[in-house]
This record gives sequence, structure tokens and C-alpha cells, in this order.
Amino acid sequence: MSGQATAATALLEREGIPYTVHTYAHDPRHESYGSEASEALGVPADRVLKTLVASVDGTLAMGVVPVSAQLDLKALAVAVGGRKATMAEPADAERATGYVVGGISPIGQRRRLPVVVDATALEFQTVYCSGGRRGLELELSPTDLVRAADATVALISRSG
Repeated sequence: MSGQATAATALLEREGIPYTVHTYAHDPRHESYGSEASEALGVPADRVLKTLVASVDGTLAMGVVPVSAQLDLKALAVAVGGRKATMAEPADAERATGYVVGGISPIGQRRRLPVVVDATALEFQTVYCSGGRRGLELELSPTDLVRAADATVALISRSG
């Protein structure tokens, strides 16, 4: 694990949650971090989750959806008890989570934000999410992801 430790892996270790680390060489020319992870690891895009930070009625929240889908902002707002959601500014997301865009993990954020994991993630035995750094993915069961992120589960994605 040396060299791969992040706030996300530290939280999983502390909680005793099993996970597997997968790394790949991040290409800065790649336009989509999630699809890059899916391609590099040879994993279907439905099993690789992207973490998106949105502002819901002025408060930051995270939506975790498959790379193959889009975040439904209205559904995210409803899931966290709000009315209107817009994508957060990247600098605000980085400041709040302690992670860089493209490496934002739903686990182990600097400031704990409400997290909603898309219900479709529960269809798989394991899913992949960012481990807190570009090129670092964590594979774990979706129920363990929900537990580690202290997340709620709701249908917050729509076809991409």
C-alpha cells in the first residue's frame, strides 16, 4: 500500500472495509477522467463511478454515478432534501474535499459533504471509485462504498 495511501484508503483501513487498489498512468490529454479509468482498467463504464460535486441550494453535495451516465441534478437535489442543484465550481469542490478534480473520492473528504450513490451501483458485486488521486481507483462492494461514504442511495443518474 505504500505510496498509494490517501485519505480515502486511510478511512477504509480504519473502518476495516475490504478494497482493492488499481492504478494506471493518467494521461493529462484525456478529456474524461472516468472513461479514462474504465478504458485503462478494462472495466465496463457502468461499474466505474464518477464523483461529481454540486451546489444544492447553496450547499455542496456529492453525486456518485456511473461513468456511462449523467448526473441528474434535479434528482440529486431531491435526494438531499433540496430544490435546485447546479454543478459546483472546480475550485470549490477541491477546497471542500481536499482532492483534485479527476481524483475526487466520495470517501474521506476534508469536509464531509452529503453523498448520494446512484442506485444502479447496487446491481454489481463490486464497483470502482476514485481513490483520491488521478490514476488511482478503489474497487469495493457498493454496499461498502455506501457505508464508507455514509451515503444515501437514490436514482440520480440518467443515460449519458
